[in-house]
Amino acid sequence: MLSLLFFLLAAPAFPLGAENAPVKNPDTLIFSPTPGAELVSFDPAYPYDAVSPGIYFNVYETLIGFEGERNDRFVPLLAASVPSAKNGLISQDGLVYRFPIRKHVRFHDGTIMTAADVRYSLLRFMLTDPAGGPASLLLEPILGVTGTRDAKGNLQVSYDDAARAVGLQGDSVVIRLKRPFAPFLSIMAGWSYVLSRNAAKAHGQWDGAPDTWQRYNNPAKESSWFYDHADGTGPFELERWDRQGRRIYLKRFDRYWRRPARLKRVVIATVPEFQTQKLMLEAGDADIIEPPRPYLSQVAGLPGVRIADGLPRLRTDPVLFFTLRINPLGNPDIGSGRLDGEGIPPDFFQDKDLRQAFSYAFDYDAFLKDTMKGSAKRAIGPVPPALLGYNPNGPRYELNLLEATNHFQRAWGGKVWRNGFKFTITYNTGSEERETPCRILKKNVESINPKFRVDVRGVDWPSFLDKAQKHMMPIFSRGWVADYPDPHNFVFAFYHSQGRYPSAQGFGDPDMDALIDEALREVDPVKRERLYWKIQEKGYDEAPDILTAYMTGAYALRTWVRGFYDNAAFKEVYFYPLSKGYEKATRIE
Repeated sequence: MLSLLFFLLAAPAFPLGAENAPVKNPDTLIFSPTPGAELVSFDPAYPYDAVSPGIYFNVYETLIGFEGERNDRFVPLLAASVPSAKNGLISQDGLVYRFPIRKHVRFHDGTIMTAADVRYSLLRFMLTDPAGGPASLLLEPILGVTGTRDAKGNLQVSYDDAARAVGLQGDSVVIRLKRPFAPFLSIMAGWSYVLSRNAAKAHGQWDGAPDTWQRYNNPAKESSWFYDHADGTGPFELERWDRQGRRIYLKRFDRYWRRPARLKRVVIATVPEFQTQKLMLEAGDADIIEPPRPYLSQVAGLPGVRIADGLPRLRTDPVLFFTLRINPLGNPDIGSGRLDGEGIPPDFFQDKDLRQAFSYAFDYDAFLKDTMKGSAKRAIGPVPPALLGYNPNGPRYELNLLEATNHFQRAWGGKVWRNGFKFTITYNTGSEERETPCRILKKNVESINPKFRVDVRGVDWPSFLDKAQKHMMPIFSRGWVADYPDPHNFVFAFYHSQGRYPSAQGFGDPDMDALIDEALREVDPVKRERLYWKIQEKGYDEAPDILTAYMTGAYALRTWVRGFYDNAAFKEVYFYPLSKGYEKATRIE
């Protein structure tokens, strides 16, 4: 069947002038995500990016899910019921959650899923905890820590603690939180992936034994069998991941616990640039593409194509992050490594005046108008408009080259202005939305002083993630898509010393950490919102990053794609409800 699929993908295009053109590859859907966006690993315990979880939703499943397009309502998936205080599955003190596990669900290897598999998967997710991974999402509410290792790399949690917190009662999994955690169900809807314990054991992974988990803590991603294999319960199973060809092949799981998917196969095809995407869409060799925002107008109006635009996103992106503690070892991005006009020292951006100078040197309005084409809203703080804590009147930087000059002249006691600097800003290849702000910043900064030199370079997505976590990039362009719909997910990721970006930047402020912890404990929404305003005001002053936009989403689809709907929590396309055809479709076999 794979040879047939290769033939179909390579087949010459046929004319598609009519709205009801013949449906090409009627049982196979081909999706091309944002150019350059690639899966990091099929192991759900490893990646922490905006691409990989969007694929997991189709292969693995969580205990509960979001209802349709809503982010504030839940439906049962691998759990038979959604816990609530009303149904008695959440304790009165908000600390204990019981998830009755659905029966007769099969893994892709044909074995029956049990509550023990669910418990194992949750423990594995927390205890594996690779550097830069997502384990903190469960560790924080369940064990009260954001990592299994302390700042020196020593283990700070025990198996006994984790096992007491995640237990079994008959066919139910019972989770005991360290403290009340308001967004816990949202986290479970996005991150409680279940995989087969037997498959893990059979392929040399942690088998769940209490005395061996330390060997599997902080693994290299390629060391996991699940790096390029999968054994979930979702509507599609992994057929093959062609990493060199940047193609992922999924096939329908016919023993799925719900009605099997309508599509027989799905191909996720990553391409390096938009023009290839456009040609694939025009020829019917792609059914859905995720075009970069600046190019969306080029596919609007194509015969047989419709645009799904303005899709809600809990997304603050792009953001230019300063690395305050740069790793100098073998690092060409910092030049000489000294403040001598030919490089920068590793602690260059620890000077707050310098960070503020760069913040005043960015042209926010030009980016929104010329690159985002008016489709995005100006970012004020990390918390986007749809969430509690967004402050439309909060402080924000504006382009002001005079103010930027004043801060540059003060930075490093005047040495920056006298000596100049040279370093590299990095973005992930294929993302013009993230490349353009780098070039805007370069142009404006270099216009202030001829001794200021900034290079811009793109790297592929896996390398970009690796370089960020290793503190290699002086400034890097990235963004944040919500792990779950709550302001804590944004302020923690942007400002807490143990959050995703500060940990990669080497940024930390004890007062801000304390405010973030206080806001999470606060139950009064009015008081909680004011705390988030205060946190973001402090973030403005510290300027660990340059916030540009709150983005919306858009896809271009062939009109023969049916059943499409979008939820920001998916991060990518959910293939289960999709099919191809018209009311009376003409099929090419």
